[in-house]
Amino acid sequence: MSFRPKRAMVLAAGLGLRMRPITLTTPKPLVPVAGRTMLDRALDHLAAAGVEMLVINTHWLAETIRAHVSGRTGIDLVHEDVLLETGGGVANALSRLGEDAFYVVNSDIIWTDSSVPALERLAAAWEGESMDALLLMQPTATAVGYDGKGDFFLDPAGLPRRRHAHEVAPLLFAGVQILHPRLFADAPSGKFSLNVLYDRALEENRLRGIVHDGRWYHVGTPDALPEVEALFEDRE
Repeated sequence: MSFRPKRAMVLAAGLGLRMRPITLTTPKPLVPVAGRTMLDRALDHLAAAGVEMLVINTHWLAETIRAHVSGRTGIDLVHEDVLLETGGGVANALSRLGEDAFYVVNSDIIWTDSSVPALERLAAAWEGESMDALLLMQPTATAVGYDGKGDFFLDPAGLPRRRHAHEVAPLLFAGVQILHPRLFADAPSGKFSLNVLYDRALEENRLRGIVHDGRWYHVGTPDALPEVEALFEDRE
């Protein structure tokens, strides 16, 4: 593989409101699922992919996350006094992520790999000259804990199209991606969603996607936790 990101960011600053009362005392990334926290599962994937430097943004119960990762090396914590959402969070940490493309991973989802790890598949599919963002997408039909209408359609060349309001799309954004710093050129200041930049990249034909070929789990509420755990353990 000619390209392999050496830096990554894990988004861990959310409030986890739908997971209350658990998240009143435990930040959502540190909620254990089948015996391991969601944050640790994400960090394990990134370490296995050869990532050497990690940025984790924090806000709610930040000291709990700091203490939890204190035994790991190569981690830089960026605290947000005010929540910046996904786009603002990455933009705020951009100076620490270098000049090359980097991974960004949500810390509140779980995925398992097929024969080739998802992060390795993303790196292999990355084309720096034609892409500013490459998203991992999960089929909604096999997404555990998801009941939405999907996010994207994807053509055979990996070109995404957002669903219209009246449509149901077969793919959702899986919370795993490769982004290039140039995606953030002229980005809004302060709080904003990465969706703002995805839409601009779509207009400029610089957004691509690949479909995840492993399992994917979303733990949305405390009531969903036992069901997701049971399915996760059953399929491992």
